[in-house]
Amino acid sequence: MKWTRFHISLYIIVPVIFAGLVSLAVSAPFRLVEYCMKYGLDFRWPLFWYVIIISSVAFACGLVVTRFILKPVERFVERTKDLPVMATQAVDGDQGGRRDHMDHLAQVFEHVTDVLSKLEAQQLFPEVIGQDKNVRAVFNQILKVAPTDSTVLILGESGTGKELVATSIYKHSLRQDKPFIKLNCVAIPEGLLESELFGHERGAFTGATAKKPGKFEMANGGTLFLDEIADMPLTTQAKILRALQEKEFETVGGTGSIKVDVRFVAATNKNLTRMVAEGKFREDLFYRLNVISIYLPPLRERKGDIPLLVDHFLQSGPKPAQVSPTALQLLMSYSWPGNIRELQNTIERSAVMSDGMIQPSHLPPHIAREPESHIMPSLPESASLNDRLREIEKTIIIQALKKTRGVQARAAELLGLTQRSMWHKIKKHNIDVRPFKSDIT
Repeated sequence: MKWTRFHISLYIIVPVIFAGLVSLAVSAPFRLVEYCMKYGLDFRWPLFWYVIIISSVAFACGLVVTRFILKPVERFVERTKDLPVMATQAVDGDQGGRRDHMDHLAQVFEHVTDVLSKLEAQQLFPEVIGQDKNVRAVFNQILKVAPTDSTVLILGESGTGKELVATSIYKHSLRQDKPFIKLNCVAIPEGLLESELFGHERGAFTGATAKKPGKFEMANGGTLFLDEIADMPLTTQAKILRALQEKEFETVGGTGSIKVDVRFVAATNKNLTRMVAEGKFREDLFYRLNVISIYLPPLRERKGDIPLLVDHFLQSGPKPAQVSPTALQLLMSYSWPGNIRELQNTIERSAVMSDGMIQPSHLPPHIAREPESHIMPSLPESASLNDRLREIEKTIIIQALKKTRGVQARAAELLGLTQRSMWHKIKKHNIDVRPFKSDIT
C-alpha cells in the first residue's frame, strides 16, 4: 500500500494545535460544571483534575512542537562543531561564560551566514582579496549595478583597488563578452588626451600620419573605464559630457559624428564635490557621472583583510617568505596611507630583505617603530564623533589582545570588562584574534 504524504506549513500546524488546546481548555470546563450541577455532584475535584490533565497535555504538545522544530537546528549546530572554520568561533564564544540556548543558536547562525557571505565573495570576486564586511558591502553594490547600463563613479583613495572594482563590474555585466577599454587620464599628456579618447584623422596634427580610432570607438558595444577622471582638463570634460549625453562624438580633425553605445565607468581619488565648488570640475559632468557611486574603504578601515593580503602578496612575491606574528601585528597596527599598493610594496621589499621569515627588523622603520600606545586612528576630517569613538575603542581592544596574545579572558580583565562583553565587542568590530594567538608558543 502506497502512503500519500501531505506537506503542511508549520505556520498552519502550530497555530492549529494551540488553537485546539485553547478551545478545549475553554469549552470542556463549562460542560463539566454543567454536568455536575445537573446531577448535584461536587465539581471541584473533577475540575482540579481536568486542569492538571489539560496542563500536562499542553506541556507535552509544546514539548513535541519545540522538539520537532529545534531538533534539526541542534543537529546542524552539532555538525558545525566538527568544521575547522567553526571550531575557532565555538572556542572564542565559550569564553564569554554560560550563554542562553537561543543566544547560542543565534550566534552560530550569524557566524554561518558570515562564512557563507565570505565564500560567496571568494567565488564571485576571486580577483579581489578581501572578506571584511565593508568590502562585502561593495560586492553587493557591484552585483546590483553591474547588470544595468547605469554610469558608475568609483570613489576611493589611491591604492584601494578602483580598477579591480571596475573590472568586476564589467565581468558581471551584460556586456562581459564585449570590449573593455581602460584609460588612465593622468598617464596621457593633456595635448594627446582628446586624441586618445576620440581618435584622430590623418593630418589632424603634426605626427598624425594615419587615422587612429579612439577609446570611445574601440569600446563601442562594451564598457569604457576612465581612471582618475578628476585630472581631465575642463575642455576635454565638455566633450566627454556630450559623448555621454548624445552617445556621439567627433574625432580630432574630423567633420562627421560617430554614434557609439558605451557603458561608462569612471574613478577618482579626489573630492569631486569640492572641485566643483572650486571650479576645477564641471558641475554638469559631475551630476552626469554620479548616477551610482561606489565608495571603496581605505585599508585602515578594513584591517581584518591585512593577513589575507599579506598571504596573497607573499605567494605571488619574488621570493618565498613568511611573516612572523610580531611583524604581522605591526602591519595591522599601521595606518597605511598608501593603502593596498603601499602594503604590496612593503611586503615585496621585506620578503627580499629577509631570510625567509619577515621580522620587524625587515619592515620599513616608520612601520616597525609604530608606537603601540597610539590610540588615535587615522580618520577623515569629516568623520563623525561616533565613528571616531568606535575606532578608538577598536584600537584599544586590539592593543589589549596584543598584550594578552589573543587570550580574550585576560584582555577583558585588563580592560575591566566581562568576558561576555569582550566577546561581543570583538564581534562588533569584526576583529580577527588569530594573528594575536599565533604568538603563543
